[in-house]
Amino acid sequence: MVFRSRTILYVAIAALLAMLGGFTWYASMDNPKLEMVDLKIGTVKLVSENTIEGKAKLDVGFVIKNPSDKTFTVSRIDYELFANDVSIGKGGYSTEDIAMPGRAAFYPNAEIELPSSFTLTRTTENSQQYTAITTESPVVYSAKGIIVVESAWSLVEKEFKTSQ
Repeated sequence: MVFRSRTILYVAIAALLAMLGGFTWYASMDNPKLEMVDLKIGTVKLVSENTIEGKAKLDVGFVIKNPSDKTFTVSRIDYELFANDVSIGKGGYSTEDIAMPGRAAFYPNAEIELPSSFTLTRTTENSQQYTAITTESPVVYSAKGIIVVESAWSLVEKEFKTSQ
């Protein structure tokens, strides 16, 4: 009797492990499609400047395109922003605290610009770029970082580097 109940237990454990392995395999099938995400820097615009503190607020847009046939959302973008090839700081976009159904859905071939608020602080290293940005002189922006793309079953972190 003990032999039979142990056998049933082992079969149940093996079946559970096989089921978990199947879920993992099924979820990993989305990864190549999620990695196809295309990210470009979009509109960068000066919103306000605090001349006393030497800070400026920028709206930074990232244009995200889904070239695959798999719908996904973007939960996070961590980036370093450059103006005329000089680093002006780090920023981020996050919807991690929003449930997946409440996020922007990127359907196949969809292209959406996601906004990010960025605070630029004047330093000795970025003084020329700060002046160019706050006087609205021509500036070429670029960014590098990581984008986190999610589907119902998978999550992919992809590095990016983009410029205007």
